[in-house]
Amino acid sequence: MANNNNGILSGIYSGLKSTYSYLASQYPEGLTLEKLNEARTKTSNYNVLNQSFASYLQTNFTNIDKDGDGIITSEEMDNLSNLISTRGLTKDELTQLYASGSSGLSESTMTKIIEHFDEMDTNHDGRITSAEISAYDINASRMAVEDEFNNRKATDMSVFYGDGSSSSDTYSLLSYKYKSNNS
Repeated sequence: MANNNNGILSGIYSGLKSTYSYLASQYPEGLTLEKLNEARTKTSNYNVLNQSFASYLQTNFTNIDKDGDGIITSEEMDNLSNLISTRGLTKDELTQLYASGSSGLSESTMTKIIEHFDEMDTNHDGRITSAEISAYDINASRMAVEDEFNNRKATDMSVFYGDGSSSSDTYSLLSYKYKSNNS
């Protein structure tokens, strides 16, 4: 089984699994689409059922119910979780989770992921994984440091002319000539 606790999408994995676990405990005879709809409308579930993840399960019910028996089993949930962790999520799936507010990620992180989805999807399969998101973050951080260094190199003229302080210890690349004459 894939390790679903690693990576930036772990909040999504755990949210889906805990929502399923709660629903499965409410309906031990099996989680059907009808039972899922019923659970989402029960007022007693209002404060305990994560409606966003329940909505995801409802919307994707037929894709999750691989054997087509009309019941999502714990094995099918594990398969979904493993599939998400290995194959990742599509932009539509991420957008759905973002719109519902239950991705387990901050709004700024989700916005960045959705805005840069195509850049993060390095294998161009239409899905992004935690590994692709992490690689993008590392590459973006590296590029920011390089840009800062290159900008500093081009604009920090104090290295060339000195920093303008009145200290006699001020040194610049041009002052070597004057230091030897003033000594």
